[in-house]
Amino acid sequence: MSPPTFIDVPGAAAPAPIALSYELFPPRSAAASQTLWTTIRELEATDPDYVSVTYGASGSNHDTALELVDRLQLETTLRPLAHLTCVGGTPEELTAVVNELLDRGVRGILALRGDAPRDGALPRGALRYAQDLIELIRRVEGRRCAQFAAGKVAIGVAAYPTRHPESPSEVHDIEVLLAKQRSGADFAITQVFFHADQYASLVHRARRAGVTIPIIPGIMPFTSLRRVEKLAQLSGVAPDPALVDRLRSAGDDAAAVRRIGTEASVRLAEAALGAGAPGLHLYTFNEHGAALDVLARLDLPRPSRPLLAARHRVAAV
Repeated sequence: MSPPTFIDVPGAAAPAPIALSYELFPPRSAAASQTLWTTIRELEATDPDYVSVTYGASGSNHDTALELVDRLQLETTLRPLAHLTCVGGTPEELTAVVNELLDRGVRGILALRGDAPRDGALPRGALRYAQDLIELIRRVEGRRCAQFAAGKVAIGVAAYPTRHPESPSEVHDIEVLLAKQRSGADFAITQVFFHADQYASLVHRARRAGVTIPIIPGIMPFTSLRRVEKLAQLSGVAPDPALVDRLRSAGDDAAAVRRIGTEASVRLAEAALGAGAPGLHLYTFNEHGAALDVLARLDLPRPSRPLLAARHRVAAV
């Protein structure tokens, strides 16, 4: 009789825990740093799988981003996922940055194109697309893999539930995501979206095209009308008119705005989870209150990590 295969082993098909992560950005002042670290401590208590650290266009906040990555690793239990943009950067420059991140212990990188220069001019030989950056990271990793105990660097990429503003079509967006996967991407995090069916549609189209990597929905707490409108303008993603009307009708009633925004975000997260989302990535804007309000309304199956729980208890003493 043949031995059982992996799929025959009892419990092998048990559902995986839902991944949880947050996005943070480096502070721009001492006051902002104090606020950020209050947020970090509050979010740390929820035991996320990682926190992403944004990286300014063309590395404009390179030093502060690296400082935040260092502090997260040295002073917290959090695992940083370092953003890295590539457009306009030369292979030599980006190889140096990747090596610096690996030297600092980073093992997760979110590989992004970044905003192209307004005049469209790029240095000779500069990288143009996230796919190029993924391949560069894998080459650097290949030269250093003996250091990683046969492990690897986890590479994340962006995915778009609605058409990227510079893309000719949603079909092209899926082709780009598939190309990123072929170049070595391990997972994707979506851009902000406002309608529940947009995430499910993205996953359906991606799977039909051959994309197999996890696609994690990026959820924004809609607790600020100004932020919703600004982000919509920057990303080119049209907000839900009904949500905008409800937030605007609440006026200066901060409690009502927070309640309306939280309820909308929770519904979006629940719809994504219902569509099979493997995790949730919450855009915090360096504020913990709204993110924790959303999280408190969701019943996420999370792994038990006794050692981390013990650290939290010690820190609270």
